[in-house]
Amino acid sequence: MGDMFVKTGNAALDALFPRVKGFFELNTVNYSVMGKNVHGYRDPDAPSIWIRGVADSLRAYKYWERDLKSIVELFADTQTADGWLYDYFTMTPEKVPCEKENWAKFVRVPNEADVEFRFVKAVFQVWQATGDNTWLKKMLPAMERALSYILNDPWRWDRKTGLVKRPYTIDTWDFDYTAGRHSWLNFQIDERTFWGIMHGDNSGYYEAFVLMGLMHSHLRNPKRAKYWKTAASRLGTKANKICFNGRFYSHHVPLVPVKIEGVDESRQLSLSNPMDINRGLPTHEMAVSIINEYQARAEKTPAFAEWFSIDPPFPAGIFGDEKIVEGAYCNGGIMPLVGGELAKAAFDHGFEKYGFEILIKYAKLTERGESFLWYFPDGTHATRETSTSPDASPGDTWGSSAMIYALIEGLAGIVDRGSLFGEVSLSPRWEASGTDEAGARCVYESSGSSFEYSYMHEHAQKRINLQTTGKSNVRLHLLLPEGARGRSVRVNRRSIRFTNSKVEKSSYVDANFRVSGHGVVEVEYSL
Repeated sequence: MGDMFVKTGNAALDALFPRVKGFFELNTVNYSVMGKNVHGYRDPDAPSIWIRGVADSLRAYKYWERDLKSIVELFADTQTADGWLYDYFTMTPEKVPCEKENWAKFVRVPNEADVEFRFVKAVFQVWQATGDNTWLKKMLPAMERALSYILNDPWRWDRKTGLVKRPYTIDTWDFDYTAGRHSWLNFQIDERTFWGIMHGDNSGYYEAFVLMGLMHSHLRNPKRAKYWKTAASRLGTKANKICFNGRFYSHHVPLVPVKIEGVDESRQLSLSNPMDINRGLPTHEMAVSIINEYQARAEKTPAFAEWFSIDPPFPAGIFGDEKIVEGAYCNGGIMPLVGGELAKAAFDHGFEKYGFEILIKYAKLTERGESFLWYFPDGTHATRETSTSPDASPGDTWGSSAMIYALIEGLAGIVDRGSLFGEVSLSPRWEASGTDEAGARCVYESSGSSFEYSYMHEHAQKRINLQTTGKSNVRLHLLLPEGARGRSVRVNRRSIRFTNSKVEKSSYVDANFRVSGHGVVEVEYSL
């Protein structure tokens, strides 16, 4: 089978995957919960395992981890009769030194509306890597209950807009604005909550509905597959109409009138915007507008990167904690999580060199072997003293996994569209990196399934060669030199049909073929 790798021709990027794997090793957690062994990775800012961290970080660790199921099963096993799930659990004292009990502690933050879609995404990725259809069938009822809760509970669903709602939090974070009614960070809902629509919740449920349709289709449940596909389309249409402001998704669309002195919400670009793109919510034109907005702000900001949690930030202290100042944490801190999502979006929407530049910047940022959840705009990293959380690990799994996501699925362009690499979108974008020889091998250690290719660009012959290994139906979407057009595509010396396409100014050649074992793909182009 061989080890997984991404060979980019760039030493800094070649070191990224093993470096990030090392970050995860720093955060490994093994618990015995009521007699059941559970394995996972704690979050970088607290000694706990959050389902949102699991769902996002699986984009990296699903490749090397053998025990993918136990942590997801724990969240499923503790689901309530109403269908809602816990945010996180831990058996490590969190508020040291006052808390010493090593209880099995499960927590749901009432403000959070995103928990259930994270669970669906986590289940999908575990199935993707293991190919275990029996396990997937076992998880389906829990996913159905979770989404039914979201679509029916008055704390989560706004019937008037037909969208998911939440209190006035900073994007996906868990404390809300109370206009000074609460002396510290507020996580509770009451009769004076400032309700609104947050785009990131709705893009998350849009993707969850799409994935439910895909999983039901795979398990030959056509009626439920159709139901969820229709639900996704309906939700997506409404979210784009209500949340997109013409340039990007508005941070908070109020359902209860609210005005914060000194805040112009029409300018606030919040962290879920690039995530919205990668979840498939916006059209290509809307995605381009969002990426253009980040590039425009990159030219003006004094910050070392435009990976803002939110920009402009809120006034210091208005959420009830003096540490939530401008440029800190979720209030304008610079997050690799955002950078990785932005890079992936850039690769997919015709900004390939921009995506590559983000990966290089992150590789250089972490070359000392440290990565933090957030940084101040001047590059100073998070510390215990500057965070509201009890920790600030130098091995950030959340943001680093987003960068690996961009590296593997964006630059190397290997996207598993189902499970066990049976259906692969292959979009090598090495032209954006300036390298003529590269390659990648993706391996799911939990099942032994893999997909591999090597890339060689022969400029003199105007030809790009790919050698693939796997058992896959492949959708090739190959980046060509600027202004080029494909002239022929051959697979194992046999000519196949192809088309030329444009993504913004980027030229691609597209073709479909089957790989069963070893395949040689030759693409000739003209300028």
